Amino acid sequence: MMLKNYNFHYSLINNLNKPLILFLHGFMGNIHEFDEAIKILAEEFSFLIIDLPGHGKTQVLGGDEYYTMANTAHAVINLLDDLSINECFLVGYSMGGRLALYLTLHFPERFTKVVLESASPGLATEIERLARIKSDAQIARKLARSIAKEDFATFLQNWYNQPIFGSIKNHPKFEIMLKSRLQNHPTELTKSLQFMGTGNQPCLWKKLEQNTTPLLLLTGEYDQKFIDINTEIAQRCKLAQLKVINYSGHNIHLENTEEFVKNIRDFFVHSVPRQNSPFSL
Repeated sequence: MMLKNYNFHYSLINNLNKPLILFLHGFMGNIHEFDEAIKILAEEFSFLIIDLPGHGKTQVLGGDEYYTMANTAHAVINLLDDLSINECFLVGYSMGGRLALYLTLHFPERFTKVVLESASPGLATEIERLARIKSDAQIARKLARSIAKEDFATFLQNWYNQPIFGSIKNHPKFEIMLKSRLQNHPTELTKSLQFMGTGNQPCLWKKLEQNTTPLLLLTGEYDQKFIDINTEIAQRCKLAQLKVINYSGHNIHLENTEEFVKNIRDFFVHSVPRQNSPFSL
């Protein structure tokens, strides 16, 4: 859909009278990120899945500033408006989880309940942010050199060697996920990393205490870094609950799809729509 400064690629699966879930993929993902989970949930919900800026087939028509979290969040809200979606559930993974938290804290009236998978509120100190910006710049340079698909494939293999991903490379569906990641363009991914990476995103830690939306925080048992981050989120935010999912690292919805689906289904099914507010489409 053409919005000012964006041409969003998305899929809207409308099951009549079924509540809507908006899914936001992670870095290097696309609208197929949650396919397996959606198959299981297909009869119970409607779905909106989108390619975020820098990913898949979505095009950014404006300048580089339109890759930032703030502008991307406003673009997502504008898309919801254009589709006449007043309120919905929200699920975000990793980068998409950081965006989902930003959306939740800045547009709380739009989201009934929110699931954050392996997400964070950003970095709390200037020293941490500057170090992360430097680190992301190094990764961006590697991405920029990976224009050839063969080089990009090598970059991806190295990316998933990071400790937060645990043993994901041994998962039977890892190669399928890798092929999906290869559909992205390294130059566009570089812009996403530079302008919506953890170092450049707004810090959301202080705003957590103002949160009015129920949050389910999901982390994998092999992802200690994000267990620690989300434990602190749960301590600061009264409406947040943390679940650590067995047999998974950072990418829970791939490594333990059944448990991922069970948790979000249980969390959403027990939700009550806000009074005098439409629940889905």
